[in-house]
Amino acid sequence: MKLAEQIIQQLAEAGVKRIYGVVGDSLNPIVDAVRASGGSAQGGIDWVHVRHEESAAFAAGAEAQMTGELAVCAGSCGPGNTHLINGLYDANRSHAPVLAIASHIPSEQIGTSYFQETHPERIFEDCSVYNEMAVSAHQTLRIINSGMRHATTLRGVAVVTIPGDIAAQDAVDHVPAWGDHRAGVKTPDAATVQEIADRINKADKVSIFAGAGVAGAHDEVIALADAAAAPIGHSMRGKEFIQYDNPFDVGMTGLLGYGEAAEGMKESDLMLLLGTDFPYDQFLPDVQTIQIDRAGEVLGRRTNVDLLVEADVKATLEALLPLVERKTNRRFLKKLLKKNETIMNKVVGAYSKKPTRGKIHPEYATAILDEVAAEDAIFTADTGMCNVWTARYITPNGKRRLLGSFLHGSMANAMPMALGAQFSHPDRQVISVSGDGGLSMMLGDILTASMYNLPLTIVVFNNSTLGMVKLEQLVQGFEDYGVDVPLVNYAEIATAAGFQAQRVEKPKQLKAAYEKALKHNGPSLVEVITDPNALSMPPEVEASQIVGFATSLSKIALNRGAAETVAMARSNLRNASAWRQF
Repeated sequence: MKLAEQIIQQLAEAGVKRIYGVVGDSLNPIVDAVRASGGSAQGGIDWVHVRHEESAAFAAGAEAQMTGELAVCAGSCGPGNTHLINGLYDANRSHAPVLAIASHIPSEQIGTSYFQETHPERIFEDCSVYNEMAVSAHQTLRIINSGMRHATTLRGVAVVTIPGDIAAQDAVDHVPAWGDHRAGVKTPDAATVQEIADRINKADKVSIFAGAGVAGAHDEVIALADAAAAPIGHSMRGKEFIQYDNPFDVGMTGLLGYGEAAEGMKESDLMLLLGTDFPYDQFLPDVQTIQIDRAGEVLGRRTNVDLLVEADVKATLEALLPLVERKTNRRFLKKLLKKNETIMNKVVGAYSKKPTRGKIHPEYATAILDEVAAEDAIFTADTGMCNVWTARYITPNGKRRLLGSFLHGSMANAMPMALGAQFSHPDRQVISVSGDGGLSMMLGDILTASMYNLPLTIVVFNNSTLGMVKLEQLVQGFEDYGVDVPLVNYAEIATAAGFQAQRVEKPKQLKAAYEKALKHNGPSLVEVITDPNALSMPPEVEASQIVGFATSLSKIALNRGAAETVAMARSNLRNASAWRQF
């Protein structure tokens, strides 16, 4: 037996089912050990052959987020390592427990500028919670064990660099046992809980802003909102955990936001930040704030916080609820809920009527997808406009999941994430909501879906432009440039790759196309040709953005003529009217 075989046994004992990667040179001992393990059906591990290591890292990150358990990816030396980095950054920032095996050049050649030599112990430092290099057989198994524990305990990426010659060494006589790991819960002391309750009871207007850290605490947050008469806003990552079955929901704030969340927090005199490290401080008001998060290092780094509580949200609220006095004055809550309902009715009404002609608006296309998708569907969303449309039109219900590069903000994440979600959940509907920019960036891995006959569905919104970048240019007063590309027929490309594929150019064709794709037992793609001028409006529009947009339209009119200017202006005034911003 070789050391590489012991490594694979070690991973299997920890519950790992598969490794995502691309085979090659220094990684060959590990790959051969995977082959010898007989696959997951025989108690071993499967090798998932992706076409790019970045896809491997995104897929592993998605699997880890879906299961909450360790997922693994691997890259060969040099370029194989560096290709992993972007996906690992995303996994680490998403708190996904991922182990990355970075193979290395022969140990005797390290430091000699050998072919494909890089310094993995340096390049992975910023995207990991653990990063070590193997130097001997016994130590290799120990750092594999330590890496797995760091990944699962700190909820992040662990990187273990293994020179190929060390992986090929003979087995050693001792392998660290994985054991039965039991996670603990952080709870605040009684005095802290009482102080939180006292501040809530004294406040006239309480608001709650919830992030992904409220996962598992849905009912407790709702109960607190009821007692404190508090509207609940949420972040993008918090949407799937708190928006459903929530009579106190006032939407989402931030760059992709909607509803009255931003206004609700601004008008309150006490804001509760629950399980969120929301990065956009311009949307957080300067009011009395209590922040509760199990990650103590994030407390107070986005806004001034009066009381910082390092604890699990669920455990804290369970202790807090009996001490909170139910507020009888509920005018603030009722006002926010009514304003939010008015906004959402206008928006939903604007896009719920079934259009029969004209350009397809992505809002409508997403709303129809939401209607036909399964109750427990898993959605992955590309960064950019696809984030906007899924945030606003995909309805959470406690069973669905929505994954995206919500913190790292990488393009091209959706389709690779869908691979990991589908491999780990073969019996659930997995839908990648991709932009044409994102899909084209990592297009090669549609071959992975085809190779394994994965029943995932790619919905690609093809507007032949980088929509979010175009919007950024316009509001900054620039003429849009470098964002448009020639129209590409992705349905034909997908068909050639072995997909069932359809191209939709009329709104009335959408529902039937989606239904056909979702019923197909294999990979499907629905290419939706959308209005390139359909741009989103944020929850708050600054005067400088209005001036910038007007300036950009003037430049377009001068350089390209009135027709294009009018088309863009009409499309965006339609959006602006729907969102009451202008």
